[in-house]
Amino acid sequence: MAALKTLDQVDVQGRTVLVRADFNVPVADGRVTDRTRIQRGARTIRELMDAGAHVVVISHFGRPKGQHKPELSLQPVLGALREALGGAEVRFVGATVGETAQDAVRALEPGQVALLENVRFEPGEEAGDDAFADRIAALGEIFVNDAFSASHRAHASVAGVAKRLPAYAGRLMEEELRHLEAALDAPERPLMAVVGGAKVSTKLDLLGNLADKVDRLVIGGGMANTFLAALDHGVGSSLYEEGMLGTARTILRRAQQSECTVRLPEDVVVAPELAENAPTRTVAVDAVPADQMILDVGPKSAATLEEDLATCRTLVWNGPLGAFETPPFDAGTNRVAKRAAELTETGGLLSVAGGGDTVAALTHAGVVDRFSYVSSAGGAFLEWLEGRELPGIPPLYAEG
Repeated sequence: MAALKTLDQVDVQGRTVLVRADFNVPVADGRVTDRTRIQRGARTIRELMDAGAHVVVISHFGRPKGQHKPELSLQPVLGALREALGGAEVRFVGATVGETAQDAVRALEPGQVALLENVRFEPGEEAGDDAFADRIAALGEIFVNDAFSASHRAHASVAGVAKRLPAYAGRLMEEELRHLEAALDAPERPLMAVVGGAKVSTKLDLLGNLADKVDRLVIGGGMANTFLAALDHGVGSSLYEEGMLGTARTILRRAQQSECTVRLPEDVVVAPELAENAPTRTVAVDAVPADQMILDVGPKSAATLEEDLATCRTLVWNGPLGAFETPPFDAGTNRVAKRAAELTETGGLLSVAGGGDTVAALTHAGVVDRFSYVSSAGGAFLEWLEGRELPGIPPLYAEG
């Protein structure tokens, strides 16, 4: 990571800095309902302000598909950004490029901030159009990418501008990359990965990449049903992917060849339906009744994972172990997550987690702030776990 270009390596005094942030946050009735991304991104903006830069913030919001849609304006984000910056004034600019944007940027004094309109209003953004990237780059002198969560897209404001201006990682980007590198690229071992989710088909590349890299691979959630069925266990009325049984066996063989231990449930919690407080039973994986659904890992399985965690040095987590949104099927995820948090706090474990369902599950378990790092980047985090190169990242590294 020594080659990563950060804010420590650039003098921004009196210079115009374009900051690619990700302020694609939930908004209801004109108000931001979850400010996490804005609060995280404010650190870089504040640092640039204090250093005397003219700060120009660029972000997307929703999926306007290259059309100007007033309901997807970034203006509702303005108040939350001002508060995250300690009450500092932030000017909203009703355009991303063109004369209006140029005039607003030229009017900035050192330490002042402008928030441009939703960059996805422009059709050239998602197309990665060179001419549009030129127009954005013309607004500034330095580019800072602080949006890891958007860096898996080869969009103009992410990858395009980074090729046209001196590019650096913002503090949030820097933190994300350093934790991800420590977790998977150069981890302390043993390295354990927890992968959950509904379908094997959506995480094929992820499972294949992890099977080659980790020492222990835990497969939970609905996708575990497909693996159990592939091993000829009856899964009752559980949802599973019949067409993926061969693929599941291939992944298991690949893990074996890589000397990766795969953990599947030993016992499971079953119920006749997915409903809150439904009547449940805990059974061995070879004793699932035909009229019951597997909805969580059982206590024996959770205990095994707790023991595994105690002997590991690094943990990567993506996806819940059960249907955590519906109690009591949150018990397995809660138990293992809390143990991971405890080991993290005592300094024995580096724990990195990410993905939408993962963040929700760890929040539900009350441990989202107790892991080493929890990424709010959904698709980008998943693609990184899959071993893909993210288009927005290479320009942030010094050559050689």
